[in-house]
Amino acid sequence: MTAPLRFAPPPGFLRLRLLLAWDGTDYAGWQAQQNAPSVQDTLRAAFLRLGAEDAARAVAAGRTDAGVHAAAMPAHVDVPETFRVPLPRLARALNAHLPPSVSVLEAVPAPPGFHARFSCTERRYAYQLLCAPQRHPLWTGRALHLPGPLDVPAMNAAAVWLLGTHDFAAFATQEDRQTVREVRVLEVVPTDPVPCGQLYEVRVAGESFLRHMVRGLVGTLLLVGQGRLRPEEVSNILAGRKRARAGANVPAHGLTFTGATYGGFDETASR
Repeated sequence: MTAPLRFAPPPGFLRLRLLLAWDGTDYAGWQAQQNAPSVQDTLRAAFLRLGAEDAARAVAAGRTDAGVHAAAMPAHVDVPETFRVPLPRLARALNAHLPPSVSVLEAVPAPPGFHARFSCTERRYAYQLLCAPQRHPLWTGRALHLPGPLDVPAMNAAAVWLLGTHDFAAFATQEDRQTVREVRVLEVVPTDPVPCGQLYEVRVAGESFLRHMVRGLVGTLLLVGQGRLRPEEVSNILAGRKRARAGANVPAHGLTFTGATYGGFDETASR
């Protein structure tokens, strides 16, 4: 069976492709939760306000953890063919019923066979680090504050050991899936200077990631940047597959989903 048939919407429904952004501070992640607010449920409530009672819950490219932000998250949603809101007005109409922490940036028809999760061939994240003697209020909730300097060349030397296809069990938390993944990009780059300090961004890209894997990778690179681990020791941690040997998961608030790519479809979002 071909992909367009396998991922077709149900009869009588149209599949839409959305591009979303959100501040994850007050959410338990993307996925619907019984006792906590989620981005998925928040978006569904906005669709209900527009009369799309039969619309399915939206499916996103990634299931972000609690507190993680998104700058450009692709998603799809199936709406009845009788849905009356014109597509050119849908993003604005949804945003009128969404809180300021969530926004629909774009709403367009999905290509035939498009599935936001299963068609995705690359997901990208960025983790913000603020190196400065004092915290900065404008970066609170967006970057991890580090009062001391970082050895960024050493961090990038360590990152080289983690590129490619490996068993990343040492960097995952409570993971019951197979743990082999491919990391295509892992680098630390300086971004904007701030008064009395410097911002760095840890950029990570791959087709898929394990639970808390990105935060574990960043936490391990931080050990290298702080001189507590030699770059080449990262190779032994990777081979050992023991979570306790790698760095701790960095806090969620510094992490942002920045974009995704779809093989065989138009690129939905990139950075």
